[in-house]
Amino acid sequence: MRREVLGPQHVDAAIAAADDVTAEFQKLITRYAWGGIWTRPGLDRRMRSAVTLTALVAHGHWAELELHLRAARRNGLSTDEIVEVLLQTAIYCGVPAANTAFRIAQRVLAEQEE
Repeated sequence: MRREVLGPQHVDAAIAAADDVTAEFQKLITRYAWGGIWTRPGLDRRMRSAVTLTALVAHGHWAELELHLRAARRNGLSTDEIVEVLLQTAIYCGVPAANTAFRIAQRVLAEQEE
């Protein structure tokens, strides 16, 4: 699931970069987040991506937001739907956070169109 959502290049790089300090963490997130949560039947991948984008904006996790914007497109969210999710974050997460999110989305989505 992790490879399907984030892409094999990202996952392969993360695993290859693992060392004695981070190897167990890589195993944990693969098993718990990707094997346990993302595979549950209650929400489809599109909804999980929308929720994830919102949580990342709310907490200011900008590098993860960039990664999950790509994942959201891979999971079937359109550019218009991503814009709507980010507009929603402006109200519930704050305008400054949404401003940063829109700036990142603008760059990531433009890169994907190329």
